This record gives sequence, structure tokens and C-alpha cells, in this order.
Amino acid sequence: MTASRKRFAEVVRSEPVDLGLACLLVGAEVDRSLDVESALAALDALAAAARGSVPRTGVAAQAAALAGSLSGFVGGDFEDLRSSLLHRVLQTRTGLPLLLSVVWLEVAARLDVPAYAAALPGQVVVGIGDPEDEHVLVDTYAGGRLLTPAEVAERGGVLGVLSAEDLLLRLLTNVRALTTRQAPSLEVARTRLWAVELSLLLPRHPLELRRERGELLVRLGAFVDGAEELEVFALVVEDADEAAAVAARREARMARAQLN
Repeated sequence: MTASRKRFAEVVRSEPVDLGLACLLVGAEVDRSLDVESALAALDALAAAARGSVPRTGVAAQAAALAGSLSGFVGGDFEDLRSSLLHRVLQTRTGLPLLLSVVWLEVAARLDVPAYAAALPGQVVVGIGDPEDEHVLVDTYAGGRLLTPAEVAERGGVLGVLSAEDLLLRLLTNVRALTTRQAPSLEVARTRLWAVELSLLLPRHPLELRRERGELLVRLGAFVDGAEELEVFALVVEDADEAAAVAARREARMARAQLN
């Protein structure tokens, strides 16, 4: 395991989870020379620049001030992996709703502004205030525009408040989803593999990811490691899903056969 992955594993098992740091460590999978501390300093600088304009009270006023301070951040390309990497978002000031929301959350935290991530159908937004009391919802992908209660209702309502762990799993799931829309290649498979492997380091993750990791390892030529992962998956699920266990063991045998 690389040093950045070890650090990621430590961060996501800490309480509270340092969301900004964890997202930057995701980016280290792509940019091996990434200076994480410099990227964290960029978040500090954003907060410092906003400090004088953000009031200490009034959720609507706080949201408006943050929107003004972060007005340079705009929506990015859903088909570009860089839109899902926090350090790239900080450099280009373009990103997906989830990553723009992370920027808002990190800046708000540095300013002691109460903020949280919330899920609407198909999109992550930021809440300023107390989700159980006075609050406003902000569409970070639309430049920090306040969402009216009617708009929230039209979109299907708030599905829930998202924890840092929820956001990280969503981020990595977005990366995996992106690879399904790209032409198959070894590079695409490698990208999907690191997204799966980071997901498996989260305290809670879908069990099916173990099977996916095994299949990706086989595709990339790591037949023994892939077969072992598939066999572990089969052992874990055999009581609940015998058919899945049988299929995984069959894939494992086929992988080992390629060694002959």
C-alpha cells in the first residue's frame, strides 16, 4: 500500500473525518507528485480571503457572502476526471457539484460557519445553518444560488444529510461511473481499480466492490490476486447469495487457468 493510501485509510477512520484532506488524497492516485499540504493551504487562503465579508450570524447573509467570495468556482465537465479531483478543482475553479460543495464546506468550516452537505435527487448541495432548524440550501454548481423551498420540493426534496464518509463514497462512485462511459482500455481499468480500492478502505462500503476488484485485477493481468479476491467474495456471500458465490468461484478458476 502506498503512503498516500495509508494516510487515506487513517484519515477516513478518524473522528471527525478531515474531508478536504481525504479528497486531496484521492487526487494523489492520479498525480503522484501532488503536494497535499500546498493544496490544503489553498483552502486556507480561500477562507482567509472570505473572512472579512462573512458575517458571524444570519444563515442567508452567510450563504450570500460565501457565494460572493467563491464566485470564481463554476460547474465543470462531468466527463472529465479532473472535475472530481479536489486539487484540480482548486487550480481550475471548475468541478462537479460534489467537489464544489466540498470547497464550500471546507471554507465554511475554517470560518466557523455551520454548514453541511445534503442530497437532492441526482445532486449534492450545501446547507448553511442547522438542518433541523433555521437553514438555507445552496446550489454550488449554480454559483451558490439559494434554492427556494418550492425548488427543493420540485426536485424531489432533501433525501438526507450526508456525512464525510457518504461524500467520499459518492465521489469514488462517480469516478467508477465515469469509467463506464469511456472506451475500454487498460488506463480506464486502472482508474476504476484505484477508485474501488479506495472505496474498500472506507469503514463502510458495498460488499460487491470486492468482486469488482477481483475482476479488475484479472483484467489487468494480476490473475492470482484477482482469483483470491473473487474467492474471498464468494466465501463472504455464499450464505446470502449462493448463485453469486458460484459465479465468483467460476471466475476465479478461469483466472487461475490463465496461468497455465
